[in-house]
Amino acid sequence: MTAPVREARIDLAAVRGNIRALRELVAPAQVLAVVKAEGYGHGAELVARAALEAGADWLGAADIDEALALRAAGIEAPLLAWLHGPEIDLSAALAAEIDLGVSSLTQLEQVAEHGRGRVHLKIDTGLSRNGCAPEDWIALVTRAADLEAAGRLEVRGIFSHLSNTDPAEDALQRARFTAAVDMATAAGLRPELRHLAASQAAITTPEARFDLVRLGISIYGLAADPSIDAAALGLRPAMELAGRVAAVRRVPAGAGVSYGYTYRAPAPTTLALVPLGYADGVPRSASNRGAEVAISGVRHPIVGRIAMDQFLVDVGDAPVRVGDRAVLWGDPATGVPSADEWAEWADTINYEIVTRVGPRVTRTPVDGEPDV
Repeated sequence: MTAPVREARIDLAAVRGNIRALRELVAPAQVLAVVKAEGYGHGAELVARAALEAGADWLGAADIDEALALRAAGIEAPLLAWLHGPEIDLSAALAAEIDLGVSSLTQLEQVAEHGRGRVHLKIDTGLSRNGCAPEDWIALVTRAADLEAAGRLEVRGIFSHLSNTDPAEDALQRARFTAAVDMATAAGLRPELRHLAASQAAITTPEARFDLVRLGISIYGLAADPSIDAAALGLRPAMELAGRVAAVRRVPAGAGVSYGYTYRAPAPTTLALVPLGYADGVPRSASNRGAEVAISGVRHPIVGRIAMDQFLVDVGDAPVRVGDRAVLWGDPATGVPSADEWAEWADTINYEIVTRVGPRVTRTPVDGEPDV
């Protein structure tokens, strides 16, 4: 079988190990593994199955279509979808027993119209995004209690999301969340799940864990914040992105490299062409900013502008050949660049680096150490 030219190797053993380490850390809270956006670029079904094998209690998807795709793949675990457009068809989601995040009276009534569905009411505690506005919360929980008593829906959870701004802001949001839960209780609701923490708070703030934590970037082995040492927690990156060298060329001093000649070879050298570009998620903004790839265990700089389909690597006099694997990012313990380094080079965050990997890249599931 021909080796993929562009390949993201997804280490399912790493995903399972990450889930186990995090479950132990946050116990007795339940764990919801977030597999939205194609599992942060790793492959939603692949990650979902690995997470469940390792003991995840729930799965989370941003929208109903993502959740339905998991159901179509035969995944029957508890599943929550929380972000909905103004015109949503809930019938398929409710038939598939997908729990729905509800952020407004309108959404609540839409669920009630379809019969007995399970909902998690979301209160906005400070992000100013989706979630019920605080001034509308009493009306939402009062109506939800009436509909639940009438057997038209079940309120299974109440949730919100922290801003991760600083400890003081997070403490204020926790207080708002607790007050919102108290209001719901006073209205007659008894939800089994209260959830507020995503990866960062789940790891750093025990008082934010409540009954369930929603783990996203951490299950992929990456830290939600630079202050967190993922490796020290036993987390290992699950994605290794690589391309096969497609051409090798010797160039003289002064040779222009890629569009705009933003880089010229300062001395005679060898350039290796790697057929990955910004169409595949390699950030163009990392051009000429020190970005590196690892070829045969040696790190070499990317030079010139990163193009849509390709970039060039200055390998000097190293014996690089066509067909060699050029690893962009993976587990830094193996000597390759990390997604965190790429985030620095591109002036972004590790979430974006892995999530933006495009559909031309073959996802290959592996179980074990990556082959550098």
